[in-house]
Amino acid sequence: MTTTSTTRAERTEAELQAMARDHLWMHFARQSVMTDGPGVPIITRGEGHHIWDSQGKKYIDGLSGLFVVNAGHGRKRLADAAARQAEQLAFFPIWSYAHPSAIELADRLADYAPGDLNHVFFSTGGGEAVETAFKLAKYYWKLQGKPTKHKVISRFIAYHGTPQGALAITGLPDMKAMFEPVTPGGFRVPNTNYYRAEEMGFAGGTPEQFGLWAANRIEEMIQFEGPDTVAAVFLEPVQNSGGCFPPPAGYFQRVREICDKYDVLLVSDEVICAFGRIGEYFACDAYGYKPDMITFAKAVTSGYSPLGGTIVSDRLYEPFAHGEASFPHGYTFGGHPVSTAVALENLDIFAEEGLLENVKANSAAFRATLEKLLDLPIVGDVRGDGYFFGIELVKDKATKETFDDDEAERLLRGFLSKALFDAGLYCRADDRGDPVIQLAPPLTIGQSEFDEIEQILRSVLTEAWTRL
Repeated sequence: MTTTSTTRAERTEAELQAMARDHLWMHFARQSVMTDGPGVPIITRGEGHHIWDSQGKKYIDGLSGLFVVNAGHGRKRLADAAARQAEQLAFFPIWSYAHPSAIELADRLADYAPGDLNHVFFSTGGGEAVETAFKLAKYYWKLQGKPTKHKVISRFIAYHGTPQGALAITGLPDMKAMFEPVTPGGFRVPNTNYYRAEEMGFAGGTPEQFGLWAANRIEEMIQFEGPDTVAAVFLEPVQNSGGCFPPPAGYFQRVREICDKYDVLLVSDEVICAFGRIGEYFACDAYGYKPDMITFAKAVTSGYSPLGGTIVSDRLYEPFAHGEASFPHGYTFGGHPVSTAVALENLDIFAEEGLLENVKANSAAFRATLEKLLDLPIVGDVRGDGYFFGIELVKDKATKETFDDDEAERLLRGFLSKALFDAGLYCRADDRGDPVIQLAPPLTIGQSEFDEIEQILRSVLTEAWTRL
């Protein structure tokens, strides 16, 4: 009997770039950076709040990978938890069967979730979690004898995922045009970007007054479309796309009141905001509202294994609790044994190291450090909450004039993203064209890291202004 060795050789930089160029299709990215350009940065290692590339250069991970690695990189404890589970039970579906780690995680998440959100439907990522919530909302109303309640409301330029159903909820026209017709039934209302409130039609006033105005646009849309046709409202606690729009005080209380008045479900899309990003396990607790469903993913495992899910209230679960009714929906890898075991260990780390408390204790200092950048002529606004902030760039601070398409192309894609990375900071200079730098670092950092991030931003943004 002969055997063949499958030992993989360590690849050179040139070999990796050639393989990537010939075979790797990157997500949300221009392939031309590989086919026509010098290649793509290749990240090989992470430790704490730092990452290293294939050249050995070190960077601050100012985005937690992609709002994911909340507990930080290089956690051997999480890798060991994955290995232990894989040795015991590497895979089994939760289609009519169950396994201990999925059961235990569902129990813990139900304990963390507010009110009667007691039932967890697992998926493998955020888009699937939103898709689940959309389908469940429509099916629930059919079971209630209200089959015309199928429409969903979300906010301008909000991102809720790329599956066909989730894409209908996403409020970014440029991300949908090439895939149309998408699933019908999605309608848009103003977001909570107070910095741009006047452009949305709000005639001046306090943030609280603006929040009430924005919430009332949801009621207006429900009335216009007809309450008997609207199934749900999907909102992120802090809207990501466009650059970190936190809710004004009272906003979500008014939204909850509107949803109750018209018998419409409220979905809190917490794919980014859950698990400490805003200082609570679920950000709806930070803002004092109870949704009917919560979608989550990303930081539930700190990215060490893929997992997402939808947490559902007793009310929505009740039609499925008895008799022959089922929800004919699911994913092969939803509630994967390895992923759920990693999530349990990850949440243990959160509790033992006080990561939520660290965010609450240091968020104001993070904001104050970033607000120092407001003395730069290119910085128009600093906004956000917890460890989740956006810095909006402008051409004219007095008028809030933004950049045209050509300027955004030169500034964001042509200079800013690469310059920040070259300076040692991985973050997001929004590649969708919004002139916003987003920061969402691991929840373990403190003032010294805030200062380092601010100094890098100051240097690069000062140079960016000279290039205009």
